[in-house]
Amino acid sequence: MRAGCGTRDGATRQTGEQMDPIRTDIRGAVLEVTLDRPKANAIDLATSQRMGEIFTRFRDDPALRVAILTGAGEKFFCPGWDLKAAAEGASVEGDYGVGGFGGLQELRGLNKPVIIAVNGICCGGGLEVALSGDLILAADHATFALPEIRSGTVADAASIKLPKRIPYHIAMEMLLTGRWMDAAEAARWGMINRVVPADQLMIEARTLADELASGPPLVFAAIKEVVREAEDMKFVDAMARIARNQFETVEKLHHSEDQLEGARAFAEKRDPVWKGR
Repeated sequence: MRAGCGTRDGATRQTGEQMDPIRTDIRGAVLEVTLDRPKANAIDLATSQRMGEIFTRFRDDPALRVAILTGAGEKFFCPGWDLKAAAEGASVEGDYGVGGFGGLQELRGLNKPVIIAVNGICCGGGLEVALSGDLILAADHATFALPEIRSGTVADAASIKLPKRIPYHIAMEMLLTGRWMDAAEAARWGMINRVVPADQLMIEARTLADELASGPPLVFAAIKEVVREAEDMKFVDAMARIARNQFETVEKLHHSEDQLEGARAFAEKRDPVWKGR
């Protein structure tokens, strides 16, 4: 069951008509996605479905190579499920959309890098969405928690993901007590990549996104597929699958123009020009 972490006001802005709770912006090959549902950027079914649509288009658009997900404002990244909607009778069970809750967690074949820029409180389902990214940057005032235990429910996705990301006993402490963790501690345990001053968060995220966008997209795709598919496999079994050409992205890479271009660029002592084919 989805749960939030303390906000009771996730109402979408009203200006005569309901506005889109998700803002998107494209900078070259980078898609920026901003969750914008004042006051807390909480997610309801419609917002989750919208996020799934956006990330599906990102996945399928060859012109887009990297995505950044952040929250609007300076206080909340995302507290997870919209408790106000739940208090008013909205079901927490339903169609979250093609990518599952938040559009990322269950989106199949997403073989492009996703950067999470945590701009504030990140808890409950919001933390589960953040853990679905590949790289996580956090503002120095950001905080993290899984307080579902206090509302009598389970942080299901986090129960699966977090003990694989950070030391088991730290993950269990968060799950069993709901305690809060500041950004410095989250970085110390490896839950996030690094902490940056709040006013530098998006600058850092965009710099990292531009670096990735200039890299080899077919290699990134192969890395993501292998990491995802091999997570629960033995090393020898995963290597055997590679040897038998059973990873589609790896096979595509091995027969691509980009792999040849990489070798030529190295031999010619120049920067490669990646075409994604």
